[in-house]
Amino acid sequence: MIQIGKTCKLEVVKQVDFGVYLDAKEMGQVLLPRKAVPKECQVGDMVNVFLYLDSEDMIIATTRRPYAQVGQFAYLEAKENGPYGAFLDWGLEKDLLLPFGEQHRDIEVGKSYLVYIYTSHVDDRIVASSKVEKFLDLTEPKFRTDEEVNLIIGGSTDLGYKAIINNTHWGVLYKNEVYTRLSFGQKLKGFIKRVRTDGKIDLILQKGAKEELDKHSVTIMIKLKQAGGFLPLNDKTDAEVIYSQLSMSKKAFKKSIGGLYKSKQITISPDGIRLED
Repeated sequence: MIQIGKTCKLEVVKQVDFGVYLDAKEMGQVLLPRKAVPKECQVGDMVNVFLYLDSEDMIIATTRRPYAQVGQFAYLEAKENGPYGAFLDWGLEKDLLLPFGEQHRDIEVGKSYLVYIYTSHVDDRIVASSKVEKFLDLTEPKFRTDEEVNLIIGGSTDLGYKAIINNTHWGVLYKNEVYTRLSFGQKLKGFIKRVRTDGKIDLILQKGAKEELDKHSVTIMIKLKQAGGFLPLNDKTDAEVIYSQLSMSKKAFKKSIGGLYKSKQITISPDGIRLED
C-alpha cells in the first residue's frame, strides 16, 4: 500500500522539463522534481522514493531518505521555533513540524529530542510528537527470548537504560550488563533477554548463549591472525577499549580467552594475548 510518509517503489509514467511523474495508484501521478531524478531515468523505470507534502500541501516525491518515516521514533535536532511549533531536521529540505500541543516541554533550538513521526488525521500532514509514551504499544509483547531487535535509547533510570524496541515497546538494558557508552537517541541492535510475567521486557546487547561465546572466540582468533599473532588486550584492559576493537563486552572477552587458553590456542601475559606456537 502506498502511503504518505513512507518509502515506496513507483513507476515513471511521464517525463517533463521539471522532472518526472510517477504512478502512485489511487493518489494519482506524483512529481519527482528534476534535481532528484536519477541519471538516465526513462519512462517505465521503477524508482524508490519517499512521499510527503510540499509547502503547498501537494504530494511530492524525493529520492532522499529522511532519518525516520511515519510510524517510527527518531532523535531529531530542533532547527527553529515558529508560530505553530518547532521545526526539526529530519533529513529533507522541508523540516518536520513538532506542534506546540505535541511538545512534552519547551523546545530549544540546537538541542535534539526523541519524537514519534505520524500523519495528522486532520490534514494528512506529517508531524512529530515528543509525547512518545502515547504512541507505544501497551499490549502484551510477543517477543521471544534471544530474538534480535532494533533499539533506540530513550532515557536512563536507576537500573540502566530505557530503550524503544522495534518502534513498539519499552525495554530495559541493565547498567551492569552494558559494557559501552550509550547515548540518548542512539540506534543499535540488541536481544530480548526475557519478557517478565508483568509484561516488562529485559534487554541485552549481546547474547550469552554458547554459540555467541563460540562466535567471540572465532572473532578473537581472526583478529590475532590479522595482527600477526598478538593483541595488546587482556582481562585488565578497559571494557571500552575491548568493545571498540572486538565489538564484544569485557565479560564475553574474558570468557572467550579463558576457553582459548584452556584449549591451548593462546597464551595470556601481562601485555596481552598471543597465538600459541
